[in-house]
Amino acid sequence: MLQEILKKAQDEQCSDIHISGNEKVLFRKDGRLLSYSDDIMSSEDTLSLVNQLIDTKHSELYTLGGDVDAAYTDEFNNRYRLNVYRQRGVPAIAIRLLRNTIPTLKELKMPDVLGKLAMLPRGLVLVTGPTGSGKSTTLAAMIDHINRNRSVHILTLEDPIEYIHTANKGMIHQREIHTDANDFASALRSALREDPDVILVGEMRDHETIALALTAAETGHLVLSTLHTTGAANTIDRIIDVFPPHQQGQIRTQLASSLQGVISQDLLPLEGGLGRIAAHEILLMTDAVANLIRENKIVQINSAIQTGMKLGMCTLDGSLVNLIRKNLISLDTAMENTSNPEALKRLLQNF
Repeated sequence: MLQEILKKAQDEQCSDIHISGNEKVLFRKDGRLLSYSDDIMSSEDTLSLVNQLIDTKHSELYTLGGDVDAAYTDEFNNRYRLNVYRQRGVPAIAIRLLRNTIPTLKELKMPDVLGKLAMLPRGLVLVTGPTGSGKSTTLAAMIDHINRNRSVHILTLEDPIEYIHTANKGMIHQREIHTDANDFASALRSALREDPDVILVGEMRDHETIALALTAAETGHLVLSTLHTTGAANTIDRIIDVFPPHQQGQIRTQLASSLQGVISQDLLPLEGGLGRIAAHEILLMTDAVANLIRENKIVQINSAIQTGMKLGMCTLDGSLVNLIRKNLISLDTAMENTSNPEALKRLLQNF
């Protein structure tokens, strides 16, 4: 049963599978939920699938009442990221389908500035967006770009490992949280003693991990990570607000000196409905942006992005207009995803 569900999802080019006891199996394709079949998956069958997907160590954690994050590889060598949990007392599974091959930035139609950020010798680069917005894939493409073009030591800290990288021009080590390290913070502390040039932190979940990532960026490493935030200004506010008030001034100073870029993205349906493409807001560090962060004038970040277009910065509306001009998304899709429809209409009139 498991392999049939996975194969169907692969054949349909779905992004996610949702399996829950006493419910229908659902696929997510191009952002929409679809039924796999009209059959109801029993709680017992769902638990049987859980036991096929996770190993003994994770099974013990799940039996004790915990949620489980893990990776799974099927008989065709396709990889999946999964979360096993309970709802209303019955088992449930969320499965994310991963690509076997790592897409390039060009294949993802990413702005050129992402490649430039990947080539920086040091600093902090953040890829942000809601769940399911393609952050992991964007970061994997950036790591692959570094691996192809720089003779450096790349160290990734992931929970779980999603894309498997093979050493190319660079050397790459991938550490999985709960398997190769206890947590992100301890893995990041160890990373500073492992001679990395580039560190990928799968997610900055707490103030300790954020503080260590900032320190690593300040001390000569290129650090890439993610946050579940929307927009550059919200991302900077989130990082600062994680810390107690007496530390926030210091964090603003560290951010101003180490942050190199924030790429906020979301996936939108392509014109015609087959596939999705990322729309972006991109903030790059300049002296003006650094001063805004130091002086706690984060509300002016959006204006700084608008005036930094020639440097490679981009507002979300600017990205939407660009995608419309290339006939990649519809006007209706753009209107549904802008926070200011009138401003978007004015931008379209100027082109």
